[in-house]
Amino acid sequence: MEESEKINSKKIIINYGLILGIISVLLGVISYVMGDLYQPHWTMQVLGYIIFIGIVVYGINEFKKTNGGFLRLGQALKIGTGIAAVAAVIGIIYFIIQVNFIEPDYFVNYIDFQREAAYKANPSVTQEQVDAGLEFSKPFMNTGFFVAIQIAMTLLFGLIISLIAGLVMKKQNPYQA
Repeated sequence: MEESEKINSKKIIINYGLILGIISVLLGVISYVMGDLYQPHWTMQVLGYIIFIGIVVYGINEFKKTNGGFLRLGQALKIGTGIAAVAAVIGIIYFIIQVNFIEPDYFVNYIDFQREAAYKANPSVTQEQVDAGLEFSKPFMNTGFFVAIQIAMTLLFGLIISLIAGLVMKKQNPYQA
């Protein structure tokens, strides 16, 4: 890989990753302010996915433009997944700040939210059944688990979007081996 390509891709990854991360945090803040912290409204989720896809694809396209119109699939995967990774780190920092300072009872409130959701979904469910389900999920109600899931899901989604975008946009340089 050429030195100019390394610098170019690194700059694009960082810039677009920061943009995506900041927008994701803003969407999280909006959900929090609207009182939808534990279950964001579906419109916010769809908007988040659209923005994610748009920024990753735009970043890959920007690299292609600055690379003389050429793009290999590996480059698209690297750039798109890199953008997702930077955004995931920013999202994780925000989540850690949120659960430790903004909403220190986050996990207690989340379990209460899940309890209410279980009763709404199935009014005939017994208290023992709900308690058993929540007891099973308690080991997963911690920052480390949520961070691991957020990293995994963000990178997976970034990889899938990058793969699709790379397959659509790839153009091999005929003068390159």
